[in-house]
Amino acid sequence: MHNLIKKLLLVSLLFSTYLSAGFDSALKKQKFLSPEEAFQVSAVLKDGVIETTITIADKIHVYDDNTLQYRIISPEKIKLDVKKPKSHDFDGDMVFEKQILVNIPIKEIESKVKGDYTLEIELLGCSDAGICYQPIKKTFTFKGAELGLFDKISQLVKEGNVSKIVDVLVNESSIFVLFIFFVFGLLLSLTPCIFPMIPILSSIIISQQKGDEKPSVMRAFFTSLVYVLSMALTYTLVGLVAGLLGADLQAAMQNPWVLTIFAGVFVALALSLFGYYEIGLPSSWQTKISKTSDEAQGKGILGTAIMGALSALIVGPCTAAPISGAVIFISHTGDALLGGAALFMMSMGMGMPLLLVGIGAGKFMPKPGGWMTRISQVFGVMMLVLAVFMLSRILPDGVTLVLWALLFMGTAIYMGVFNDSSQTKGATKLFQLFALTMLLYGASLFIGAVSGANSMLRPFERFTSSKAVAIDRVEDKMGALGYTVERLMKEVSASDKPVVVDFGKDSCTACTELEEITFPHPLVKEQLKKFTFIKVDLTANNDDDKALLKKFDLFGTPNMIFFDKEGNLLPEKSLTGFIGPEDFAKHLESVSQISEE
Repeated sequence: MHNLIKKLLLVSLLFSTYLSAGFDSALKKQKFLSPEEAFQVSAVLKDGVIETTITIADKIHVYDDNTLQYRIISPEKIKLDVKKPKSHDFDGDMVFEKQILVNIPIKEIESKVKGDYTLEIELLGCSDAGICYQPIKKTFTFKGAELGLFDKISQLVKEGNVSKIVDVLVNESSIFVLFIFFVFGLLLSLTPCIFPMIPILSSIIISQQKGDEKPSVMRAFFTSLVYVLSMALTYTLVGLVAGLLGADLQAAMQNPWVLTIFAGVFVALALSLFGYYEIGLPSSWQTKISKTSDEAQGKGILGTAIMGALSALIVGPCTAAPISGAVIFISHTGDALLGGAALFMMSMGMGMPLLLVGIGAGKFMPKPGGWMTRISQVFGVMMLVLAVFMLSRILPDGVTLVLWALLFMGTAIYMGVFNDSSQTKGATKLFQLFALTMLLYGASLFIGAVSGANSMLRPFERFTSSKAVAIDRVEDKMGALGYTVERLMKEVSASDKPVVVDFGKDSCTACTELEEITFPHPLVKEQLKKFTFIKVDLTANNDDDKALLKKFDLFGTPNMIFFDKEGNLLPEKSLTGFIGPEDFAKHLESVSQISEE
């Protein structure tokens, strides 16, 4: 009996071995189709519709569920609601066989996107024999309807990618290029970058008044025009030289000695406006100059022009996308004429509010009187603000915070914050309340500086949980100084996540705004968890810094470039200039989606 059992087991083993060998042999003879053979996808534009066809091989099926998708992926991601043919049941799943025909009206697409676009078709299919293919994506690019002038302007206004602005400069007519840069200038004039120039110009106009003389509209306008033209010519010259030489000349103007000298000039101007002394040429010189300039309709033209040039270099806007676009265009093509003209038009757009200041000063300014003393004092405070602003680029944050504190508290005292309130009436009480608010804020800044805080927005960060927020600024890697091209690329390659590289420097206002407003925002912090964040400080402007800018074809700061998790640069995702938290969070999400695909 025991021997019989052993024989039965041996026969079973031999039989199973035979069956297994036969099954393996059958598998080896089975040939599965490649994805290209199993699924052939085409999309053709014809008679106002995109005719898409998915041809499916025999004994292959495609699932009719969320895996079959039609979407636009460029210039933005949009899921299309298409009309699919009827599917049928296959082992409990709804599938397609043989062919899938879907027509997409181009009106539906062009109502959502402007210009050229890319259609993506994604599908998931299996063989009846049991093998399932990886998801398949096919893309097709189509020429969109020609954009109208205002559509082009609208797209470019929102654009933060310098390379795309350069594409416009290369492909569009010269007239359009000049017009779009004028529009860029008008938009820049609405930003805080232009605000410091207003008190400078206003003080120049006021300083040219004598006695009861009221400035004419023409004289005030002429002064403003000289100031704006000087500013525009300075930007044009800087852009031309920087574009042709590939240099960030504005960085050279951030030299500590230069900034200190001009901060001193603004302090001297402030003290003069406070009435401590008068700044002027010797009377003999003034008499000679007056004789030659009485008929020129503008007094102090040279001084006005110099102040316009200095304003452009020192307190003008930080390098922004349109400026970088023009400069890179010049450096790439050598077309200095068009690039320079574009920068000039942009600067004139920026100067429009300043010309309105000139017209208003001449037309609406009442006769000089006691009120002029107050106005001069206000301009004096603004000059001190400019001085501190410039010094903040070279002084430690703590020292800068002390200067701001002293300025706010000193201004409050100058406004009479400690005057007897019983002697004030009506709106004067509100004025005193404003002075008290400035005093309290200045005191808060002083306490914050003593405690070791660095931010004007968070003076009590050392005493509150805001410190944790400041530390938690997605600084996976914070190479403050010393980055080279080799070190940066090594860290990018070592990351197993997509990478954000933020190029900034101490003298860049927009960089500070990104640090204070954009990066700490909850939406941004949540998205940045998916990235490795590398901060590169270009303050030193040394050979390594210049090599980094040249490597990635950048001009100035702030600039952000992005890499996918394989370390591939995504030039179409680069950003230049300030970007708000919500927009930046959406941008990060789009980058992470590309990296996941």
